[in-house]
Amino acid sequence: SSAASDVYKRQIMSIVMPIGRKGRALYRRYVKRLLDIILSAAGTVVLSPLFLIIAAAIKIEDPGPVFFRQKRIGIHKTTFNIMKFRSMRVDTPRDMPTHLLSDPQRWITKIGGFLRKTSLDELPQILQILSGKMSIVGPRPALWNQYDLIAERDKYGANDVTPGLTGWAPVSYTHLRAHETPEHLV
Repeated sequence: SSAASDVYKRQIMSIVMPIGRKGRALYRRYVKRLLDIILSAAGTVVLSPLFLIIAAAIKIEDPGPVFFRQKRIGIHKTTFNIMKFRSMRVDTPRDMPTHLLSDPQRWITKIGGFLRKTSLDELPQILQILSGKMSIVGPRPALWNQYDLIAERDKYGANDVTPGLTGWAPVSYTHLRAHETPEHLV
């Protein structure tokens, strides 16, 4: 409920605000990074059997690499290659969001459809959290050629935060269909 949400926000702010600007910077730089390392290392170990099963399923269905790499925007608008389990055919046009492809379903493999529906295609990003290119929580990294989105994120400082595996927008808008996009999604 809204009242419960307001109470929760006030409780969080009462904890965060007294820390001050330097405290929040220390948290972001050290505590958050330490949590990212611990949780992603544990996740890598625990999920390694699942990684192997998914890799085998991808190779059995479609020849080509298990992983898909794509240039994305990282912290301070530096670029990095995001890594995902490949969910589309090898001959799919590169650097184009799926919803802009003509007949996107024709490019998605059977195992890829399942991986996308369950978000398991994102699992290799755990390794990128471990390496420091990503964080567990942060804005999802934009494609390098999404200039309008990058400019919009500049207004809110989102490009000055380490991109995340998940964040406010992905959690809040998981119910949207592929053709729906909220105007305020940054």
